[in-house]
Amino acid sequence: MGGVRGDVISLGFIQTTIMEMGEPRSVQGEDPGMWVEARQYTGRIVTVTNDKIFENPVYNYSRDFPYIWEELRIGVPYEADRNRAEQIILESARRHSKRTAEMSEDGLKEMERRYALRRSDLEPRVFWRLTDNWLELSVRFITEDHGIRYVKDAMSRDILKAFEQAKLSIASGMYAIVQFPQVDVRIRS
Repeated sequence: MGGVRGDVISLGFIQTTIMEMGEPRSVQGEDPGMWVEARQYTGRIVTVTNDKIFENPVYNYSRDFPYIWEELRIGVPYEADRNRAEQIILESARRHSKRTAEMSEDGLKEMERRYALRRSDLEPRVFWRLTDNWLELSVRFITEDHGIRYVKDAMSRDILKAFEQAKLSIASGMYAIVQFPQVDVRIRS
């Protein structure tokens, strides 16, 4: 609300008080500066006048549907066992994300009716994307609107451990130097 992200802790007629949360690195440069790179509290309490609801969009992560979709991207070398890497990532997402089976039947039916979503949209899924250097495997999963950093941390640890056991590596940037310019060296005595 008004450029502030966080949880509403007080709502009055004139102003709203928000417990501010950090933001992803992609928007870190925006004002005001953020030092927390995840949806975790920064420690700042921010008061926003309610006129902002008429001027700006208000994003709500929990009002009607207390879950959000999240993604974790992992690059693997093209020569790696891509199917095994996908299986490891998917297993981790299933272990740590919100399971459709844990949601109430009434809640699922209401979600399907209200948002035109299918239950299959809630299951973790891995998408492949070709890059210049590696295959990017992006797992999309649903989780509660709080605690996402902990979920991604647990998934990252699981995936890294399973990759090591399967002798898979995470891709990193590599650069091939194909030509050196001519170098002229003069020695002074």
